Amino acid sequence: MTEAVPEPEKGWSPASQAVAAVVVVGGLAALVWALGGSFLQQAEDRKPAVCEKSDSKQGAKHISGVQLCTALNRPDLPTLLGTPDEFARTAYGSDATITSADGSKTPAPEGNVDLDTYSLKLSVSDDDVPVSDMAAFLGGGAQTRTVLGHPAVLYSDRTIALSLNLGGGKVDTGPGGIARSLVVARDAKDGGGFFEVSIWRQDDVTPDDAALFRVAEEVLPEVPGWTAG
Repeated sequence: MTEAVPEPEKGWSPASQAVAAVVVVGGLAALVWALGGSFLQQAEDRKPAVCEKSDSKQGAKHISGVQLCTALNRPDLPTLLGTPDEFARTAYGSDATITSADGSKTPAPEGNVDLDTYSLKLSVSDDDVPVSDMAAFLGGGAQTRTVLGHPAVLYSDRTIALSLNLGGGKVDTGPGGIARSLVVARDAKDGGGFFEVSIWRQDDVTPDDAALFRVAEEVLPEVPGWTAG
């Protein structure tokens, strides 16, 4: 029997989730799942998952994955998503790095939260390309927006669905549902660096943009490095 899943089935081990939960997000943030990141799954007493403390060696000047996870995993997150009866089933951060062609390494931290209906990812980049210029290379459907006075771009991408052969242990990949993402400049002057908030649904229905904006507007001011303006 073959079962298709766009995201990891609840109850898998953390390592299995890290391999299976893949969302393509325009190449702006690292598509790297650090198996050594901090994970904490839903407890047996059905309490919401929390972000575990990390032993990351990122350094004080860099934002860590657990900081992003903590900002994203708000108590009111289900309400912001329009699913008030749900709760965070998994919440984790990862502190991967991107290695450039010249060998230099750039931190690529992520925070991730999964609920029954939605999955979310919050990432950060030190890229010096102004966000106002990004719509041109994010595809024809990308739209320039403003979030809390900061330049932003709204765009879509597609997740990767995994087909699991439960008998033979074979895993196949294919196109999944739609992810909606907001790339938001760190400061109102768009002087470089951005945050990215992405959401996608477990049932492959296109996510609600209003929910995405509500989450971004509440979460981003709580992230280190955000400059009000």
